[in-house]
Amino acid sequence: MTEPSVWQQRIAGEWHGRPSLFDHNGTWCGFEEIRRSSDHVDGVTTYKMDGGLIGGGPLAGQFRLGAPFSFGVIDSDANRVYTGPDFFGTGQPYGSFVDSHYYGPGWQVDLNTWNQVLPDSETQVYSSVLYQGWAVVGCFNGLYTRTPGLVDGLIEAETRNGPVPYILPTKEAGAFTGTLELWGFDQKLRGTVETSIALEPIDLLRTRRTVSWQGAGLDRTFTTETRRDGNRLFFEGPEAWGNAIGFGRASFQSLHFTDVWKVKAREFSIDAAPGMSAGKQLAVVYELFHGGNLDSVLHGLLEWSS
Repeated sequence: MTEPSVWQQRIAGEWHGRPSLFDHNGTWCGFEEIRRSSDHVDGVTTYKMDGGLIGGGPLAGQFRLGAPFSFGVIDSDANRVYTGPDFFGTGQPYGSFVDSHYYGPGWQVDLNTWNQVLPDSETQVYSSVLYQGWAVVGCFNGLYTRTPGLVDGLIEAETRNGPVPYILPTKEAGAFTGTLELWGFDQKLRGTVETSIALEPIDLLRTRRTVSWQGAGLDRTFTTETRRDGNRLFFEGPEAWGNAIGFGRASFQSLHFTDVWKVKAREFSIDAAPGMSAGKQLAVVYELFHGGNLDSVLHGLLEWSS
């Protein structure tokens, strides 16, 4: 009998969540109440999703279905191949994070799903950016748990916090810091990286951001002035340039350095809640590219201190 992959063992069990649905502008539209499981039985892996859309606005007709999802998976820690009938594509694990690209005939969208298991091993940070060709048409994102005693509390929290925008501290200087894992393009662990995102607010919409990565051969510190316009961010030099869009608590970023390197990133504010405050936990994933080639994936959890 074929043993399940390390990733398959990591996500065993049934996960519960209420991810939010956003349109292409980042406008909150509703919830998708989901129970997900990925079972490995007699050498065969089957992925199941059961639940339903709550709300959805103009997107409801596209993203509401009349039956649960189910699809086969060719299980591997190199490539996970999704064999249909409800999703077709592949996913690549990098430790406790998987980057998946696939097509969903029922939703009629191409998806880029980032699924990150946090250090507690019981919480997933999930997002699916939805595409029509190259154009974004929406996004699902939110938190999941597989701990039965935490399900009710998580669903209640996601209902309250799901629509909250990604906004970092605007009047308080400080830093998100922590130790992240660096995985190579070959999906092998390179080591750990001490990480800091230091914020120095300039005014309510502009912040001087200094990011430091130190360790495992990744030694880079760069400063950029960030400007917020609604749920959009702009990184305006001098050492990195780019932009981002927020779908609720998740900020999807594209950064270009002044050399050949660039970054595709997601920063997710775990505990951001309604009110005039910002969260103190930031789950981060950075895909680092040397030119057009993926070099490594850096991910983990950062904590705020002022």
